[in-house]
Amino acid sequence: MTRIHFFLAIVFVTFSACAQQTESEIKAESPKDLNYTTELIVPDLNIPWGMTFLPDGSMLITEKSGELIHFKDGKKTNIESAPEVYVRGQGGFLDIETHPDYANNGWIYMTFASSDGEGDGGNTALMRAKLNGNTLVNKELLYKATPNTKKGQHWGSRIAFDDDGYLYFSIGDRGNRDVNPQDITIDCGKIYRLNDDGTIPEDNPFIGMENVKTAIYSYGHRNPQGMTKNPFTGAIWVNEHGPRGGDEINVIQKGKNFGWPVISYGINYSGTTFTEITEKEGMEQPLFYWVPSIAPSGMAVVSSEKYPNWKSNVLVGSLKFSYLERLVLENDKVVKREKLFEDIGRVRDVVQAPDGYIYVAVEGKGIFKIISKN
Repeated sequence: MTRIHFFLAIVFVTFSACAQQTESEIKAESPKDLNYTTELIVPDLNIPWGMTFLPDGSMLITEKSGELIHFKDGKKTNIESAPEVYVRGQGGFLDIETHPDYANNGWIYMTFASSDGEGDGGNTALMRAKLNGNTLVNKELLYKATPNTKKGQHWGSRIAFDDDGYLYFSIGDRGNRDVNPQDITIDCGKIYRLNDDGTIPEDNPFIGMENVKTAIYSYGHRNPQGMTKNPFTGAIWVNEHGPRGGDEINVIQKGKNFGWPVISYGINYSGTTFTEITEKEGMEQPLFYWVPSIAPSGMAVVSSEKYPNWKSNVLVGSLKFSYLERLVLENDKVVKREKLFEDIGRVRDVVQAPDGYIYVAVEGKGIFKIISKN
């Protein structure tokens, strides 16, 4: 089925070979009775790209422009010795995550656009460090994608840990869709998996193959800007930007090819097609895809008892439409979409914190906490 046929017919598409396929034509609705509201917790932020929480309840926040902010007891403090960030286009200071055993080891992980290495421009890097007072110390660069490029798009990047303590992070295709995503000998358009010290796990899928990037765990991705561990299954879920249409949610699997740009439910921004197929043997189907695009950002799977009606639902930020989307799943299929907190602003990240509350980072405003109206 061609892209033109897909858009003109506006039909449901079901692939029997993939039990997880969900039709994009489920329309997002405004809830009739939303029992929750938002409270601004951290005001006056520009582009808060990522956030993570420390055991004392304080928060670390990345600003895309390069600042690392510690928010504690209502006060914001800029952390000294943050990584040197190359700010260009969509690139800057990106995600931040604490180690699952942070209380004992103190490790903090960050992704950011970096100009380190040969060539002009930059690419996505992963670093870990510790916090000593208001200063980052013991900084270790764990991964730096190559080559550097002056292109400003598709840096990724999110970080997540699985139940076994492995570290996953994403790097977008860097605007080179025809080369990077399908080639495992080079970086970009990939999900990576490392040990927490940056070494490569012995059971990574491409270990032992000649000239490949053995940190790669899956490939064929466009620009994954949402990533989370599903607390009910332990699987790593990502969402990624399509072009014009074709944003996706994918459940990451070892060594799998997720198809970009060979298969896609999107078209070029100009309205022309770049591929005639939406499925191909050896390439994975998304769990869900959006047409039209919502420009998905941060993502969380709700497990908190504070939101009983949202249990096991997926929350995804929309940069394009300025709301938080709630996806209701049954048997691994999306059966309902809701638009929450419409016009809140460009949602950049959403996190379920250790206190059980959900926090939403919004560009030009700050970080909101979702609370009950009662």
